[in-house]
Amino acid sequence: MNSELPDGLEAFLEDAGWSGSIVEPLPGDASFRRYFRIRRDAGSAMLMDAPPPHEDPGPFLHVGKWLTANGLRAPVIYAEQPERGLVLIEDFGADRMRDWLDVNQEAEEAIYSRAVDALVELHGCPPGPFEPYDMAVYQREVGLFTEWYCPAMKLSVDDGGWREAWNEVLEPMLPRQRPGVTVLRDYHAENIMLLPDGGQGLIDFQDALVGHPAYDLVSLLQDARRDVSPALERRMLDRYLAKVDAGPDFEADYARLGAQRNAKIVGIFARLWLRDGKPRYLAMIPRVWEAMERDLKHPALAPVADWFAANVPQGLRDTGGGEIL
Repeated sequence: MNSELPDGLEAFLEDAGWSGSIVEPLPGDASFRRYFRIRRDAGSAMLMDAPPPHEDPGPFLHVGKWLTANGLRAPVIYAEQPERGLVLIEDFGADRMRDWLDVNQEAEEAIYSRAVDALVELHGCPPGPFEPYDMAVYQREVGLFTEWYCPAMKLSVDDGGWREAWNEVLEPMLPRQRPGVTVLRDYHAENIMLLPDGGQGLIDFQDALVGHPAYDLVSLLQDARRDVSPALERRMLDRYLAKVDAGPDFEADYARLGAQRNAKIVGIFARLWLRDGKPRYLAMIPRVWEAMERDLKHPALAPVADWFAANVPQGLRDTGGGEIL
């Protein structure tokens, strides 16, 4: 873990009224962003170090302020110097949903219910001032599967057919995501903090777009990092559908976006290993692949399912995507 402090931190904290605080580096994940816990007698805060040119805290600030203004539980922003990549925010504590549920399995139903209800609340808001989740974005994302995963598995595949299949699958859905809702894009158990007041805090939302309401539900219930049983997925999907007027095509769109997201994640995890030297994500591919196979069974995914049948050997599929060598 790189614990070197950001340049200019002392002056930044002094200007923010946090001089003399203890600075504790925290483990990072899959980006150049770093986080530090800032402690003093009166409490604590979190420091985001998102150094240019690799990172830009501007989108985090933009989305976070919109979420807060619309009643969602994003961290309060105490101070910011976006040109230096420094942002001081509210400390949501250490109770991340995934870790907390590891030792409190009996509360799983209640915690997921709250997370679903938070999406209902978000989807009741007008869509935010963000870019659209359009076909170009969907195609760029699923392209990661053929760009990174297939070469890693030494598969020679039909790239053009892959794009055509996804156009055929996603095109009917696009009218149903207008005017759309704010899509956080990484709404899962590692990005939901359980707060002392019983609320759930949102983090890692800087890539928000305006798109389909099923997307974040898929992100939560087909989690790459935590097992969610098909039974729990079904109950939470039913909970959402009981609270919103989703329309007759919602479950087909849920399957469409599940397969799209899971194909993207398989490609990203292969890239994190091949390009970035982070092999730990490979162990998550079978979980993601299993969810993708369930999605592919929906009739709405027939063109993509046919592509898999023609391009990815059944033996590889049966092993949850196989082992990348």
